[in-house]
Amino acid sequence: MGKKFACHKISEGKAQAEAIISKDRIMFYQVRPEDGMMEEKNHYLEGRIIAKKVLLFPGGKGSSVVQQDGLYHLDRFHNMPAALIVQDPDPVLVAGAIIMEIPMVDRLPEEFYETVKDGDTLLVNADEGFVEVV
Repeated sequence: MGKKFACHKISEGKAQAEAIISKDRIMFYQVRPEDGMMEEKNHYLEGRIIAKKVLLFPGGKGSSVVQQDGLYHLDRFHNMPAALIVQDPDPVLVAGAIIMEIPMVDRLPEEFYETVKDGDTLLVNADEGFVEVV
């Protein structure tokens, strides 16, 4: 197996999937529920699919209504991210991850962000407090 990095659990669970990295905050309402594609214009991930991937991103944006509604519709179409690795968790985002049962972690070391690349396979184990590059 690859290198493990300690993290802080926000929402419980485990997931292993391909990593997708965003430099921009995410408003899940701007992600198309039918396929999980980012539709927001000029977003770092515009035109890319976040469904069933481990999403690394700075944090959420938008009101609680648009965040929760966006996550709800992604869940309804089975196109949620597999796990969330967030740098700046806000209460709305945290509540959404817990309600939708998406593993969510934060507080990873800077070395993690320097190591992981788009397309790497990550194992997020929020329950045991680590993320592993597999």
